[in-house]
Amino acid sequence: MLKKNIFAVLLLAAFTAVPGFAQVDEKPIKGKHHRLPATLDNVQWGWLDPKETPRLKIESGDSVSIETLMHSHDKIQPGITMDQIVELRKANPGGGPHSMTGPIYVNGAEPGDVLEIRILKIVPKAFGVNFNLPGKDFPTIGALATEMPEGFVRFLKLDLKKMKTEFKPGVSIDLQPFPGTLAVGIDPNDPSPRKGGVKDDPMAPVSTLRPWKNGSNMDINELQAGSRIFFPVFLKGGLIWTGDSHCRQGNGEVNLTALECSYKEIVLQPIVHKKMKMDWPRIETKTHFIAVGFDEDLNKAMVNATREAVNFLAEQKIVPMDRYEAYSVVSMVGDCRISQVVDVRKGVHCMIPKSIFDKKK
Repeated sequence: MLKKNIFAVLLLAAFTAVPGFAQVDEKPIKGKHHRLPATLDNVQWGWLDPKETPRLKIESGDSVSIETLMHSHDKIQPGITMDQIVELRKANPGGGPHSMTGPIYVNGAEPGDVLEIRILKIVPKAFGVNFNLPGKDFPTIGALATEMPEGFVRFLKLDLKKMKTEFKPGVSIDLQPFPGTLAVGIDPNDPSPRKGGVKDDPMAPVSTLRPWKNGSNMDINELQAGSRIFFPVFLKGGLIWTGDSHCRQGNGEVNLTALECSYKEIVLQPIVHKKMKMDWPRIETKTHFIAVGFDEDLNKAMVNATREAVNFLAEQKIVPMDRYEAYSVVSMVGDCRISQVVDVRKGVHCMIPKSIFDKKK
């Protein structure tokens, strides 16, 4: 039984979505509850390895409380210096800084299926950090890297009762926790570089740096408690990972990091769908349907996200429409936002408000 607190999200309230999103059954699903602690053995640093032994096996409809760690196997802690942060960034060539708890194997998930993941609750730990790497050493990391030659780091205490933090006297920030990185097992056709420069093994580990069709480092700040995301499944068992936990992030994540934090628990409920098909992740919140697009070229990421938004509207059954009508609707009401520009592969997410659909239909 999930404890009731300010982070809790009741299933019936959270998922009373407009019927028809990807033809999903809206009935509440109950299953067993599991826990996955963030021991160093359960947390991988910077890589998604499809050959990694699952740390937990669960059934579709079960829920799991997952603990997460700060970056670099929890080495980013108050008191660390910028020189030490730089050393850690260079210590894992090609890999991301993210500490990823998992993988979790979902029985019944097969390639070609869709795995829905409902985010039921997020409980942060009590501190966070924001930093930028020195532009003189990392001239391409951060929107203004060349204008910020020195590194900057600031640790922040999180007031979990008020859900706020004070950046400095006079500047307070509301907390809005969400997983910066949420992934299923890798797409063997992901064009990302592979660990060790391997070029002929599609099952070689993929860095957590680049978001892709399996999710990973999406940095979409709408993925808060009460939302759900649908992933295409590429590998048997789905293989769920999460990390890069955030407590607040502006769209763009322009200096490299958000309000990076870690979680006592993020409660996820994965559900396998056998009759759904999709190529890219799709997100649903209480108020919006969200399509995503990623590419190293921001313009192409925008095109990908727009195409996905059009595809969604042309496929949904709430009010049928053809692609030309869908294209028109996206242009009028679609709010396309830059998710991030700092993860090599840029991200765009296009938000379609549910309010456009007449409830009488």
